[in-house]
Amino acid sequence: MAVISEAALDAQQSGNEWKRIRVAYFSMEIAVAPNMPTYSGGLGVLAGDTLRSAADTGLPLVAVTLLHRKGYFRQHLSAEGVQTEEDEPWKPEEMLQPLGPVAAITIQGRPVMVRAWRKDLVGVDGHIVPIIFLDTDLDPNSPWDRQLTDHLYGGDTFYRLCQETVLGLGGVRILAALGCQPAVFHMNEGHAALLTLGLLEEQVNEGNLLDASQSDLDAVRDRCVFTTHTPVPAGHDRFSMDQARQVLGEEQTRALEKFGCCHDGVLNMTYVALRFSRYVNGVAMRHGLVSREMFPDYPVQAITNGVHAATWIQPAMQELFDRKIPNWRRDNLYLRFAIGIDPTEIRSRHREAKRTLLSTVAERTGVRLREDRFTIGFARRAAAYKRADMLFVDPARLAQIAEQCGGLQIVYAGKAHPHDDLGKSIIHRVFDAAANLHTDALTIAYLENYEWELGAILTGGSDLWLNTPRRPYEASGTSGMKAAMNGVPSLSTLDGWWIEGCIEGATGWSVVESDNDAEEAESLYEKLENEILPLYYRYPQKWAEIMRMSLAINGSFFNTHRMLYQYVTNAYFPGDPSTQRKFQSELLLAR
Repeated sequence: MAVISEAALDAQQSGNEWKRIRVAYFSMEIAVAPNMPTYSGGLGVLAGDTLRSAADTGLPLVAVTLLHRKGYFRQHLSAEGVQTEEDEPWKPEEMLQPLGPVAAITIQGRPVMVRAWRKDLVGVDGHIVPIIFLDTDLDPNSPWDRQLTDHLYGGDTFYRLCQETVLGLGGVRILAALGCQPAVFHMNEGHAALLTLGLLEEQVNEGNLLDASQSDLDAVRDRCVFTTHTPVPAGHDRFSMDQARQVLGEEQTRALEKFGCCHDGVLNMTYVALRFSRYVNGVAMRHGLVSREMFPDYPVQAITNGVHAATWIQPAMQELFDRKIPNWRRDNLYLRFAIGIDPTEIRSRHREAKRTLLSTVAERTGVRLREDRFTIGFARRAAAYKRADMLFVDPARLAQIAEQCGGLQIVYAGKAHPHDDLGKSIIHRVFDAAANLHTDALTIAYLENYEWELGAILTGGSDLWLNTPRRPYEASGTSGMKAAMNGVPSLSTLDGWWIEGCIEGATGWSVVESDNDAEEAESLYEKLENEILPLYYRYPQKWAEIMRMSLAINGSFFNTHRMLYQYVTNAYFPGDPSTQRKFQSELLLAR
């Protein structure tokens, strides 16, 4: 990160910075730094990458999230692949700056005090994006209220609704106390939907919410943008009406009912966000279509996700780009110019990243992998629809491919949610396969406690990135984008971002679509046996050219700089050409 500019410091010290903020970005989780366990996976990493791009491109934005004093969880895996979990506590006072304002919200009819901490992200030219962490661990809150901001995705639905109340209502009130009046409030998934209730309370000037009119609703809608990340109804937060009344109160619950936020007898956070947003989007082309089918009464658009290039490209590759493409950090579109780099240089830098991966595997598992062996990476949340065990539908076939084609190494990582027994059983099956299939030609390793730094090592050091989600459950996916940034092609089912990113045989390969897992597994085996492994072992120059193409084509598009630019022009300020031009001019000056 760059050194904070004098202008940014002056604004921070004068207090005027809060008045300059145009966008407030609310997210239940944000991956801010590797040593801050304030995220669980893709949603939080995307949020962090978005904010890093906002800092790089000069967008006047503030982010709001919860503190999560005890983190998500640290994963432990036994020798048999049995997952156990423990808290991952950290010390906010050592990493964050306390802010003065304290806000009061009401939960179960009693006041709950919310304070704020601050962490700054600094862009390449010194622009600051402040992140506000909300915290209820303070007097005079009760012991139960004090732990509301302890665990990310912990507890039951009642605990979750209380947390979302802290995020939404507490966040709006903390911003008001700071003198921050953003023009746009962006809800990153439905967890933040109750911020709309806070804005409606401001709109009626602390009057009775049941007296709010359609014009009041429209005034809130004019300020709100909603991004949905979930392609299946079961993944959207829903709470019973009894819970809603108990946590929010009768007036607030009846107001949400009045404005159409309750469906099938429950409070549905996605419908809260949909009703109160003027712009709604999914996170990939296919996901936008799926979301429109799920919510046919709402015009759901699509802005495909990206990743923050400078965060995920491995050091050796970054050094190459700094020499060959000096403007790539400010404008990721310049990564397209990687097409002019000698593929031998790309392969050489990748070899350094692969050595880092192999040494990490050895250090964490004791398994020694070979540098000259083709290495597949598979790392993501251990959920059933991601089908981490698809490679083992026909274990004898996999072993035969490894033996005949020159050898195969597979590196896995991923956490199952503590309450997801099916996800845990999938991890166990991968461990069984690793034990039963181990030969000189086939080695499988599983790394515990998948997190930021391990994710970067895996996506940068693998030879091929594997993704096998069951369609259409992959809203977007971003790990393959990180791999592409490092010149690592993908083999994936055509879902999420890969529908847009796959140029068969050029940026990677697709698994033939089928409603039958065995047929899709057969397609996967066939691509490995007849195309991918022969190309890697027999034609290293052609493989290096595919690496270069993956980087130049996909790396230059699937990044958060491009994604954020689309949010600015399509979602945040679509009817404000002057603001768009200002943002564009700042980008040009940065370049």
